[in-house]
Amino acid sequence: MYKGRLIAVIIPAFNEEDNIGGVIDSIPSFVDRAVVIDDCSRDRTSEFASSAGAVVIRHDFNMGVGAAFNTGLEHVLKEGFDIMVNIDGDGQFSALDIPRLIDPIVDGNADFVTASRFIDSGFTPDMPKIKSWGNRRMSELISRLSGKRFHDVSCGFRAYSRDALMKLNLFGSFTYTQESFLDLTFKKARIKEVPVRVKYFGGRESRVASSIPNYILQTLKIIFRTYRDYRPLRFFWSIAFILTLLSLSFGSILLFHYFSTGRFSGQIWSGFVGAFFFVNAVAFFITGVIADILYRMRVNQERMMYRLKKMELSGKSHDPHNTGD
Repeated sequence: MYKGRLIAVIIPAFNEEDNIGGVIDSIPSFVDRAVVIDDCSRDRTSEFASSAGAVVIRHDFNMGVGAAFNTGLEHVLKEGFDIMVNIDGDGQFSALDIPRLIDPIVDGNADFVTASRFIDSGFTPDMPKIKSWGNRRMSELISRLSGKRFHDVSCGFRAYSRDALMKLNLFGSFTYTQESFLDLTFKKARIKEVPVRVKYFGGRESRVASSIPNYILQTLKIIFRTYRDYRPLRFFWSIAFILTLLSLSFGSILLFHYFSTGRFSGQIWSGFVGAFFFVNAVAFFITGVIADILYRMRVNQERMMYRLKKMELSGKSHDPHNTGD
């Protein structure tokens, strides 16, 4: 079906012994390898995954789904696969939809393809309103930051070309979903969303979003850091601009009082507050300039890393029948 293309499916998993075997069994036969990254499960996830025919990589302690994703990514690159699909281990997504994610990459129309639960209203799952609202607001935030329109940035069912995998440089251990969008968008990757139908288990507690406030906090922290690193001038100068407006506002209070009364006393406090905001505005302006210089250095470093990865991995070949690590 995809002759000449080596395809791997990675499944980050934590305490998924009830579902992992079924997910692996449902993976189409054209997939050359299924890799389960067991993030230090307390149940028999690794045993059941291995029995189902998957390669199992187990973390010695729980590191988070973002770290599990990176472990799978490194394995796929090292083993010489051309396309990587990641799918959740809970059975929410149908592995029969894998060709829908792979085809745009094979056809040369995309570097990164993500399943979307919200791009087609007919496929929208019946989930609690708070989760649906949160997913949509997160997609709007990523769309604003990246300058591109995305409908679902939190979905755990995606496909990546080998080139996209070599460009990815993720730092978040808690999750990887939103950071992947920002990282690849800033690197001019071609991103495509395709609608898929998802099973929603009403009584199941999410491994990642079991605490909505903590999920929001951790995710926003990753987004904050990513945007700060990739758009330093806009980030720091926006803060400097706001502080400058505050400085001018408080300074105008003092000036208005002076021209009205002929003295500074009575409103001198506004002058000190305005000066405080102005000093900080200058500091953020300078920080933006320095951060932009560091960003340019980082871009060059990532280009060198990409070329080194390409040189190092260009000779890699993979035997689909060899399931050793």
